[in-house]
Amino acid sequence: MAGCSSCSTTSGNSGGCQNNGTCGTSDCNKMNSFDWLSHMGIPTIDKSDLVEIKFKGGRKEYYRNVDHLHLTTGDPVVLDVPNGHHIGYVSLQGELVRLQMQKRKIKNDDNILRIYRIATQKDIERWEEAKNREVPTIYRSKQIIDELGLKMKLSDVEFQADNSKATFYYSADDRVDFRELIKLLASEFKIRVEMRQISLRQEAGRLGGIGICGRELCCSTWIHDFKSVSTAAARYQNLSLNPSKLSGQCGRLKCCLNYELDTYMQALEDVPSIDKPLQTESGTAKLQKTDIFRKLMWFSYNNDNNWFSISCERAREIQELNEKGIVPFDLLHDKAKEFDDEAIKSTLELERLDKKFAKKKKKKKRKPRPGGQENQQAESNRREDTRKQDREKPENAARERQNPKGNRPKRRNPNEGQNRNSNKPQAKKQELDNSNKDNPTKPKNRGRRRFPPRNKGDQNKDQ
Repeated sequence: MAGCSSCSTTSGNSGGCQNNGTCGTSDCNKMNSFDWLSHMGIPTIDKSDLVEIKFKGGRKEYYRNVDHLHLTTGDPVVLDVPNGHHIGYVSLQGELVRLQMQKRKIKNDDNILRIYRIATQKDIERWEEAKNREVPTIYRSKQIIDELGLKMKLSDVEFQADNSKATFYYSADDRVDFRELIKLLASEFKIRVEMRQISLRQEAGRLGGIGICGRELCCSTWIHDFKSVSTAAARYQNLSLNPSKLSGQCGRLKCCLNYELDTYMQALEDVPSIDKPLQTESGTAKLQKTDIFRKLMWFSYNNDNNWFSISCERAREIQELNEKGIVPFDLLHDKAKEFDDEAIKSTLELERLDKKFAKKKKKKKRKPRPGGQENQQAESNRREDTRKQDREKPENAARERQNPKGNRPKRRNPNEGQNRNSNKPQAKKQELDNSNKDNPTKPKNRGRRRFPPRNKGDQNKDQ
């Protein structure tokens, strides 16, 4: 099968991919239809003889299987066409074909042509030779159109399988007189010429591509009847009227703008239409934004940057009050007293939350000194000894007479600390001397190391 590697066979006949419209290749995936009745046992008496055939670019037509051939989805078949024969692929058969014809409003009458046979390998080779002429024909035809100065765009060419006819697909904004063009094309390529005008959306569907959503274009996969799309669909959905974002690859408005339009129209029934600003004591409120599904509307006072959201029901109430000549206090309250009550409640709630989450200062616990109770006892005894020695001195006794108990001087004599240090108990010095004798390796000076002073005069001499 041409263009589908999973359907080709080495024998003369092609059996088809037998995937019932779910082929994963690019050629079979255009405008395909899934046969969901294929695995159901339908009586052969009631089985329809109508078959859907797919051609180049996703074009589909309907034929009648008069000879009751055993066909499978993807089989190439030779078809009866006016003034010759053509080859197409089976895309759908059975009862679903009748439903598709009803959907496309095609009558089931004698005008439906018949299927000759399943295409052989020779038929496919001849068809391939005819298809190889399509690309050079497009280039040469565009040159002829430019020479004639016609305002038209040639998009595609399709040759018939018997190589006797070619269909030229073009798009144009205005009506084009191509009588002279047909004569030149017929004499140039020695074939019968058929000109078929298509819309820009159909052109994009034939060429195919990937949309902004990341999926394959809808017009090339499943849309066959194109409905008109207007900018009102974008307004109802609160979309920005930016042509670059609203237009598709065809240059027209996207077809997907109509997909959710009915849902938006149904949701807009509960949203009031606001034609003029709402009047309040706080100022005139202008509509800035509407959330259709959440039923919320945002207003701003005098074009301020601060927006206030209210429900659609509240907006309708304010409209009714304004029609009666009543002006509410603001968007949320009818009277100022309600606003004050809510402000008091909010402040009380904030105070309660502050008290709840306030961090209590933890008191730092004093760490016990190393040595335990023995060191503390020794320290207290040392302090008592120093106090007794100070009291025995005549200078300290005179000072105590001048100053009564509990009234100590604010500033101490700097020489007082030296006297205290000089009159420390002799026992402690003896202990230190004994410890130094026991450990002769231990250095006597526990403080900073002392170095001899540098002789600055010698340094100057050396320089």
